[in-house]
Amino acid sequence: MEPRNCTDAPEFLLLGLTDDPELQPLIFYLFLSMYLVTILGNLLITLAISSDSHLHTPMYFFLSNLSFTDICISTTTIPKMLVNIQAQNQSITYTGCLTQTCFFLVSVGFENCILAVMAYDRYVAICHPLTYTVIMNSRFCGLLILFSLFISIGNSLLQSLMVLQLTFCTTLEVPLFFCEVVQVIKLACSDTLINNILIYFATSIFGGIAMCGIIFSYTQIVSSVLRMPSPGGKYKAFSTCGSHLSVVSLFYGTGLGVYISSALANSSRNTVVVSVMYTVVPQMLNPFIYSLRNRDIKVTLRKLIGQIPLFFQDCVV
Repeated sequence: MEPRNCTDAPEFLLLGLTDDPELQPLIFYLFLSMYLVTILGNLLITLAISSDSHLHTPMYFFLSNLSFTDICISTTTIPKMLVNIQAQNQSITYTGCLTQTCFFLVSVGFENCILAVMAYDRYVAICHPLTYTVIMNSRFCGLLILFSLFISIGNSLLQSLMVLQLTFCTTLEVPLFFCEVVQVIKLACSDTLINNILIYFATSIFGGIAMCGIIFSYTQIVSSVLRMPSPGGKYKAFSTCGSHLSVVSLFYGTGLGVYISSALANSSRNTVVVSVMYTVVPQMLNPFIYSLRNRDIKVTLRKLIGQIPLFFQDCVV
């Protein structure tokens, strides 16, 4: 076997979407626009929830955390890509790559947990309405978020520490526009068995168990709703779950599509294009899904937008 030069602190190359210099400006402005829409949309959702006391409920508390997580995922991946396009340099340092991997793992793990917690919240609200306020009290909701954040950070630190133990070869090309732990591990010269076991374990926890919890919650919800005598009650119950179901379908659907496409893709460019559907599109669309399907959010957003001219008038005066 041909010997390979290895180093403890290599430099990674993020392949990005294309090498065509004529397409680089188009990609830059496209992703910049998507990033700004993501940040603005999720900030508006968070601001609307925090400014309206009627939205200080468990459902909207979890939604504000989901919006914060979407901002984190986009901020972890897109800015570095934009900087690389402007600098016409695909490289990222070993420290930068590991840092990006760590924050991405925390954000994605936390989003998985929040989606599962939101499904449980809807299950309690619809299947146990009389005890909803007792079960989903503020202390319990806070503990759910802290526990979700704790296991997400723990998984991220463990995965990152195991990556630190690996030895990498020089001239390393990551077939994505950001450092993702699976792709980084594939580039290691040393044995990655433990790393792969940890990845499968984390996937079963954050993907398998969370998804099973969501499926169980909605199975109970559907069963409970079908027993309701009033068509209006059925519609109201399903409408409160519509936005969350759309977000879950988008998040897990694009994630599953990424890994299937990665396994079947004939080129690394196809892999990076498909990864955009998982790391960029859901985070950008989530605010629209909730704002367009949720009457309370729409009313609050109209009030906020209506206050903007008054704010600028006060500033001028």
